[in-house]
Amino acid sequence: MRVLVTGGAGFIASHIVDAYIQRGYEVTVVDDLSSGRRENVNALAELVHADIRRPETIKKLRGRGFDLLNHHAAQIDVRVSVADPAADAELNIVAALRLFQALIDDGCRKIVVASSGGAIYGDPISAPQDEDHPARPISPYGCAKLAVDQYLHYYSVVQGVPSVSLRYGNVYGPRQRKDGEAGVVAIFAGALLDSQQVRINGSGEQTRDYVFVNDVVRANMAASELELSGPYNVGTGVETSVNDLYDALCRATGVNVPAGHAAARAGEQTRSVLDARRIREAANLPEPVPLADGLRETVAWLRTKEARFDAD
Repeated sequence: MRVLVTGGAGFIASHIVDAYIQRGYEVTVVDDLSSGRRENVNALAELVHADIRRPETIKKLRGRGFDLLNHHAAQIDVRVSVADPAADAELNIVAALRLFQALIDDGCRKIVVASSGGAIYGDPISAPQDEDHPARPISPYGCAKLAVDQYLHYYSVVQGVPSVSLRYGNVYGPRQRKDGEAGVVAIFAGALLDSQQVRINGSGEQTRDYVFVNDVVRANMAASELELSGPYNVGTGVETSVNDLYDALCRATGVNVPAGHAAARAGEQTRSVLDARRIREAANLPEPVPLADGLRETVAWLRTKEARFDAD
């Protein structure tokens, strides 16, 4: 099985690359290394250092006989999408579609895409939000993710290529950059370990569904190997406020520095919690890793030399 993983030098996708290789897959990673790290890429995977927005990258990837595409390359910062919706769409919609069609034309048999539960659903009408919850994105980033989900339905129904959209909660775990823009767990924990004050945007009562990266990897393997198609939430069903997350990280790090507060971010919803029973039941997956356990493992990694190098 030949697999192309876009964004495979990044936090989440590099773990997925490891899992594919452990299963004996032949893996190619394409990543522009703008946020991912070369050191994250498994030594048994081929790394193509390139930007998928460039036509020459698509040409470079053509004719390789990929059976499966796992697409994680994306612009993931909601604030960036609000500041420049068109630029967000160029990567998150247009470049993605050009790559999808090129690989399908070459005979690719399945597409698995990293999507976003919180950004797609917006503030919940009911909670936890399942896959049938109305999609009401309040950011250009969420709009782009929803648009790609709809294209995946087209590829499945019209072109006969089973396509899975995995709608993630807030993913955290080892390899998440503590200087990043989207990884609140790593940012908060990194600041605490450096005895720096954490800044919480808004009141801190906004909630998220924090899902450990190992659970995300299991969902990706199920989506890749089973006869699944369509959208699937990947979360825990547990709603945690930012304030409660901060308190839990204080306990996990053994550091207690009072948090500061800043203005709320534009385009950020106030609640998000996902019902992920559909994929757990379809794939017989275990119950999600409890937040306290995942935070302990994440903090342990952030204390390592590798994590300190990651922030340089």
